[in-house]
Amino acid sequence: MESHNELGLERRDTKDLAVKLNELLANYHVYYQNLRAFHWNIKGGNFFALHAKFEELYTEAFETIDEIAERILTLRHVPMHSFSDFLATSRVQERKGLTSDVDTVAATVENIGQIIHLEREVLALAAELDDEGTQGLISDNLNTLEKNLWMLNAFQGS
Repeated sequence: MESHNELGLERRDTKDLAVKLNELLANYHVYYQNLRAFHWNIKGGNFFALHAKFEELYTEAFETIDEIAERILTLRHVPMHSFSDFLATSRVQERKGLTSDVDTVAATVENIGQIIHLEREVLALAAELDDEGTQGLISDNLNTLEKNLWMLNAFQGS
């Protein structure tokens, strides 16, 4: 049996990468749902600005979720697809009942930080495997997350 897949990558290596990408997918799902909750439930003087920002962030997250799942499929593996698996796997924790600008932004900053850390792990593994497709996907997304993190930190005054 051929040890490389159609992409020219070692089959056994893509399994490890798919596991890591599934971990990222799980984190993104929980992050996405947190953002939806913040968008729906934000209150206070910064309502209009944050309501719109959270919608922007969850729209980006939704698109990224699809891209990650499609990359897993491209590598010939199965993307995780149950909420129980997402919650069991995710480092990003489900956040309930947050309605203030301070709490929702702080939680979002924490969530993005966790995802950035995980994306760096995926990048390192993809680089070891010489998987430019995964590197490009994650690198582009990392730039977006870093910019969002900067903006949210500026909002917090830090």
